[in-house]
Amino acid sequence: MSLEIFDTARRAQREFVPLHEGEARIYLCGATVQGSPHIGHMRSSLAFDVLIRWLRKLGYHTTMVRNVTDIDDKILAKSAEAGWPWWAWAYRFEREFTRAYNALGVLPPTYEPRATGHIPQMQRLIADLIEAGHAYVGQPGNVYFDVASWPRYGELTRQDVRHMVTDEEGQEPDKRSPHDFALWKAPKEGEPKSAAWDSPWGKGRPGWHIECSTMSTHYLGDTFDIHGGGLDLRFPHHENEVAQARAAGRDFARYWMHNAWVTIKGEKMSKSLGNSLIVANVLETVRPVVLRFALGTVHYRSTVEYSAEALTEAAAVWERLEGFVLRAVDAVGEIPAEEVAAVNVADLPEKFTQSMNDDLNVSGALAAIHEEVRQGNNALAARDDVVARDAQLRVRAMLDVLGLDPLAAPWRGQAAGGSAEGKALDGLMEHLLAKRAEARANKDWATADSIRDTLQAAGITVEDSAEGARWHL
Repeated sequence: MSLEIFDTARRAQREFVPLHEGEARIYLCGATVQGSPHIGHMRSSLAFDVLIRWLRKLGYHTTMVRNVTDIDDKILAKSAEAGWPWWAWAYRFEREFTRAYNALGVLPPTYEPRATGHIPQMQRLIADLIEAGHAYVGQPGNVYFDVASWPRYGELTRQDVRHMVTDEEGQEPDKRSPHDFALWKAPKEGEPKSAAWDSPWGKGRPGWHIECSTMSTHYLGDTFDIHGGGLDLRFPHHENEVAQARAAGRDFARYWMHNAWVTIKGEKMSKSLGNSLIVANVLETVRPVVLRFALGTVHYRSTVEYSAEALTEAAAVWERLEGFVLRAVDAVGEIPAEEVAAVNVADLPEKFTQSMNDDLNVSGALAAIHEEVRQGNNALAARDDVVARDAQLRVRAMLDVLGLDPLAAPWRGQAAGGSAEGKALDGLMEHLLAKRAEARANKDWATADSIRDTLQAAGITVEDSAEGARWHL
């Protein structure tokens, strides 16, 4: 079975056939850096991180572009309210997003272009649209896409323009129609002069939609394979993107993939829910790998219901997987990362491969991983080192596709106690386990049980084996 993905534009699952054999070119709508990243922002990056990892495992050379929107109305308004230069405000939160991506093990994109770095390219695309008769100049500094001039408008979301809700710019007096949208926007009163650029149509700045059409085709070509983003971007953002790109003669994306939201008690994740869901704050009490597991092991088109219970369940499952890997390493040694990465798709369990090829069915893939872990644990119990080593190899190779190999960056230091806190805890545990071993040797079961129970109350589990005691959080 070859890779099939659900194409939002076709509303059907399709075999992935790239434009260029052996290559995959993907554009993902990235962050608008107006504030700190919350867990809802991470949903999209994690979903497409798994896609990239699986494409690479299948042997595709991937080019991934994830943009940064560093100029828009909200950035200007929030930076002015805080008394910051708008560009410094945007850069501050761009770096916060980068830290969040890194903390959750998201692979870096091939390119991460900023909107403000591509103003000349945007102006060329706008000029092409005006020349083709699909855009018009309004008041000085304003240029709009003429929706009525493009009969295919609405093709992505299959809407009739007569029934569409107009976007936030629908009340501009110089528009021919409330459905038209801004390609170039004149500065508003009170906005900093540095937030406007010279253009043939007057000083201004780009509209949101023109940014992504420009950056995607600039780096990936006029036609590329996959355009991705959150489900909420389908309209108007992605609808406007495809309209202006194709109206300018660019074929644009051949497949569209959209991930579902994170919900809290059934409501869509949003900034209104407060600072408690900002990634940096969540990671003060939740292991980054557990957060990744909770957000990234639900099918990308299914809603993630975020709760304390979901995190507890994710932590328990993760500890079973991590525990097997660490026990296997103790028993048969650590398999080098290069050998794990070199595992061929044909050598992975068939259920895992079929699940991943079935529109990234991570639930089925996890079932295959659990089955391999079960067999690996049986091999460890039977002292069958050959089978245990093979199980370690396959489990880690499969987990690596999900970005969850316990011995790969950034989880390795966490698993091995690589942080300062981890090293301190390792030292304390070594002392306590030595005391417990001494008590057991002296048949002082009360002391040995007391140490174990104290650790259990603190959230630390001690497991005894023929090789000695080991512990995990």
